[in-house]
Amino acid sequence: QVQLVESGGGFVQPGGSLRLACIASGGTSPTYSMAWFRQAPGKEREFVAAIRWADNNKFYTDSTKGRFSMSRDRAKNTVWLDLNSLKPEDTAVYYCGLNTRLRPIQTTIKQRQTYDYWGQGTQVTVSS
Repeated sequence: QVQLVESGGGFVQPGGSLRLACIASGGTSPTYSMAWFRQAPGKEREFVAAIRWADNNKFYTDSTKGRFSMSRDRAKNTVWLDLNSLKPEDTAVYYCGLNTRLRPIQTTIKQRQTYDYWGQGTQVTVSS
């Protein structure tokens, strides 16, 4: 039984920082990529960042590039997302996704349907 557990969300003022963590456990299938998506109220879940497991290549959406940074500990099946220079529009529930089915390329690694396991989400609220 695969489990993804996110942590690290919270309330922060604009310009502040947070660090999100996601730990994957319980699986026997290979990991091809892990990603962060976010969903704001009334909006679709959108891609934020991803790491391709084989080569540690990282991918970001344009709105977060330069402000957010994703990293991993491969041995611990853990990823982190460092959120810097946060803006009110970054407010959302952040979800961690795990891909055990597909060797991703630059397009598919950003697609929600690539990921077969999801965490419960962690709330990030940016407000003054």
